[in-house]
Amino acid sequence: MTRIAPKNVAKVCEAIVADRRPTNHDVCEIVGLSYGTVQRILEDNLNVRRISARFVPRLLSDDPKALRVSVCRELKQQARDNPSFISNIITGDETWVYVYDAETKRQSSQWKSPYSPWPKKACHVRSTVKSMLIVFSDIQGIVHKEFVPLGQTMNGKFYCEVLKRLREGIGHNHPDKWKKNN
Repeated sequence: MTRIAPKNVAKVCEAIVADRRPTNHDVCEIVGLSYGTVQRILEDNLNVRRISARFVPRLLSDDPKALRVSVCRELKQQARDNPSFISNIITGDETWVYVYDAETKRQSSQWKSPYSPWPKKACHVRSTVKSMLIVFSDIQGIVHKEFVPLGQTMNGKFYCEVLKRLREGIGHNHPDKWKKNN
């Protein structure tokens, strides 16, 4: 393996720092080196690799970012001041749940001659049927869960109803906690 000159490593480094989007071929044209040399510099000397950006629902501007930092600092301070603060937090999430058509060993059995191939089956086959599941949990585990009815639009009105059912469930399951924090 040939040794790569430090000046070439510096050229490639400058090229990708100036613009992180060019392909390997683009970097080759910018710095005037072969594809293989640029590839080795990127992988071995600079220890970088090309990755795609992740999709996020929206990019926040400076004001919403600052507000989130402020809220997080306030929550952090409350957690320091009140050791039981964390036990009062309830978080929620939604996820798609797919139906799996599991076939038993007996259901998949079939007659076979000594010369025919063995039958094959996948472990589980995900069906096209799916439901949205909403789950709320606290420090001890799940406090409320429900499936969204098929055809139901997830809008503010529906979510308010979900939150009312959550509140009712917490009131029944944790009457002391709910009264104390209400």
